Formats: sequence, C-alpha cells, structure tokens
Amino acid sequence: MTTISARALNRSTLARQLLLERAEVSAEDAVRRVVALQAQQPASPFVALWNRVAGFDPADLDALFSAYRVVKSTMMRITLHAVHVDDYPALRAAVEPTVRGARLRDRRFRDSGLTEADAARLLPELLARAEQPCGGPELKEWLREAAGLQEDVALPAWRMLRQYAPLWHAPSERAPWGFVSGGGQEFVAAGEGSRPGLEGDDAAAAGMRALVLRYLAGFGPATVSDVAQFALVQKGRVRAAIRELGAGVVESGPTEDGAEVLYDVPDGVVPDEDTAAPPRLLPMWDSTLLAYADRGRVIPPAYRKLVTRVNGDVLPTVLVDGYVAGVWRVAQDGAGIEVGAFDALPAPVWEALEAEARGLHALLAGREVSAYRRYDHWWVKGLPVTRTRVL
Repeated sequence: MTTISARALNRSTLARQLLLERAEVSAEDAVRRVVALQAQQPASPFVALWNRVAGFDPADLDALFSAYRVVKSTMMRITLHAVHVDDYPALRAAVEPTVRGARLRDRRFRDSGLTEADAARLLPELLARAEQPCGGPELKEWLREAAGLQEDVALPAWRMLRQYAPLWHAPSERAPWGFVSGGGQEFVAAGEGSRPGLEGDDAAAAGMRALVLRYLAGFGPATVSDVAQFALVQKGRVRAAIRELGAGVVESGPTEDGAEVLYDVPDGVVPDEDTAAPPRLLPMWDSTLLAYADRGRVIPPAYRKLVTRVNGDVLPTVLVDGYVAGVWRVAQDGAGIEVGAFDALPAPVWEALEAEARGLHALLAGREVSAYRRYDHWWVKGLPVTRTRVL
C-alpha cells in the first residue's frame, strides 16, 4: 500500500474543504460538503463560506439560519458549530457521551447540587419551554425556580445545562452576523427527531458511524487519532465505528512515519501533491486548522503556537501554498486588511493576497468591519511577523 505524502494530504484537505478553488455550489450544499463550520465567533461561518463558495452572498447563509436549514449548537470538541440540519442529529448523538461528561459532571454543574438524573428530569420541560425562541436569562430563571437553586449557583448551572441540552441558537435580525453574543442570545429546542441525549447508547454508536463517514468525506484521508481529535471522543469509539462500517471505510495507506493507518471513504480523491493552492484568508477557528491530531497538515509546527493562543483563540490565518504563513486583521482605521507574514513572501503572492483582501474587506464592511477587533490584543502583544502590509 503506497504511503501518501504529507503534501498530498494537505492538498486532499484543501480540495475537500473547497479551498483549492471556490466551488460553484449553493451555501447549503457547501455546508454539507465541509461537514461543520466553527461558530464561536458569529462572523466566522460567513468568512469560512466566503473563502469556499464562488460568488458567496452572506444573505444566503442568513436565510439558511433563519429557516433552521443550518443550525448552530454545541457539538464537536464541546464548541459551537454550524451544521446542516440533516447532519445535526447524528453528529450531536456521536458526541453525546463527551458533552454529557464535560458539562453534567463539571464542578460548576455539580456545585449546584444537581445530578445527571436531575438533568434528565428537567430536560423535557426545558425543551417544551424552548419550543419558541427563549432568552437565556428567562431560561436560567426557570432552572433556578424548577430546581430550587440559590442565585449564586443558578447561572453557572444553567450555562452547563444549556450546552448539554439539544438547543439551537436562535438567529436574530438585530445582530450583524445573525446571532447575539453573550447574555442576549436566545435558544430554541432542536427539531423533533433531532434531540440526542434521549435515545441512549445505540444512538451514540450510530451517530459515531455517521460522523466517521462525514468526517472522512470532508477531511480524509485521516487517522483514528484525527477523527478523535475532530470530535473529541475516545479513540476506542472511533475504532469500533470503523470496524462496524466494514467496506464503507477503506485503508488508504500508512502515514509517512508509519505510526498510524490512514482511512478514507471508498470514493475519496487525493489530488496530486503538486496541485496549485491559491492564497486564502481564513476566519478565526477555521475547521481545517483544528480537525486533525497532527495539525502540521495545514499549520507548520513552528507557527502552531503563534496562531493558537494559550487561551484557545485561533487567530485569522493566511494560507500560502496550502499552509499557514501568517495572520490577518482589519486595519486599525478599518480601511483595509492588514496581513502579517511569518516569513518573506514573493511579489506574486502579495498580489494574490491583495485580491483576496479586497473581497474579504467588502464582506466585513457590509456587515461589521470590526468583527474581530476584540482579538487585536494578540497583535499588540507582539507576533513575530517579518512583513506587515495593509491590503
């Protein structure tokens, strides 16, 4: 079995994530193709699709959120993701054991005196109350009264419960990127048939099989460790899913160091390693940077700690030839995109980045040019860039 080079794996990721060329597909189809969009920061799903979809119109994603065709909820890695509604039940069921343990066994939940059994008892009433969009403060107050909690423990307990419960973030026309940050966010119960946590272990196992297939289609070829990292699940669950899938998953070769086997879907295409990769300006927390145990697939090891900060922030990054080569932010005066390169870049690359920056600035300026402004402190604290340009 032929070893797949690291560079070919990079090109496979870019191709499946629609980053080798912008795809002539709808925003809805693109979300299905890329599996999930990191969504902690409201602007990020829009910037992610702008990088991937030819002629992307942010109003198209607004419409998908408003119709709950794309939904935003706590899922993989216990973080907010935007996924297609048809994928939500299986993906959320797959990570159910992880989310349950991380939230219902968290000290902030247990210090309230509540248990997992209490959560199971409270969940039906919570979902009934959230059949229509309901504000976080209102639902926190319901929990305080329903569970007889003291005020000082009610808020942290609510935060843990809402991240565990099958709740979607309700979109808001008041917010430039469709969702309110912080305490003003409203929540709505996941649609009927989309409420993992109520079906038991069989649903989690079935969800894991579906997640493996969706992940490999969108990010493969990949190792067991990669899948486990993407979902934040135990490797044993991934191995079990691969065994159960049988011919639905194939071995595509060993990694270059021979440490692990690479798996893929049977029809997975791996482009030639010499395939050209145009520059891209990725959003914060782009999935390509976080979907692998070996992040060197996209982030050179020397740059990993520069773009992934100690508190978990993953800065907006510049891809050159398929790999992270710098970071970007909106210029202080709001008039352009400031690119900081970690190493010297040739003139043609700067010219290509200029074109990308014009499109990105137009997207941000049309909604909220300061979308990422709160993260500028990382630049102030100093990043080892060799050249900075406002494009």
